[in-house]
Amino acid sequence: MIYGIALLAFSFLLGQWMGIILGHWIGIDSNVGGVGFAMLILMLTKEAFQRRGWFNAELEYGVDFWGKLYIPVVVAMAASLNVKAAVTSGSLAIAAGIIPVIVVFIIFRYLNKTLKIS
Repeated sequence: MIYGIALLAFSFLLGQWMGIILGHWIGIDSNVGGVGFAMLILMLTKEAFQRRGWFNAELEYGVDFWGKLYIPVVVAMAASLNVKAAVTSGSLAIAAGIIPVIVVFIIFRYLNKTLKIS
């Protein structure tokens, strides 16, 4: 189990670092997508470990346990910080959050009608 926790911690720390670097590159003094990078790193590392046969039951248990418990909490915390920053930054930041949500709703509605998913 400890190896799964170590893999998750490594992914989280590397993702946070990448988010900070990306923020500096685009001129924002903030973490941009650190949690998303961490999730991608964790998924890619898990796939690489499975291909090599290194992903045993103990490692899987540690990743699954903390993934179910910890990652939703981190995502919720990051989302609340993003909303707070957007509200204090002005209307452009709010529009940048609302417009993609509306577009996704329209796309899903279209896909449901096209693919006849109920």
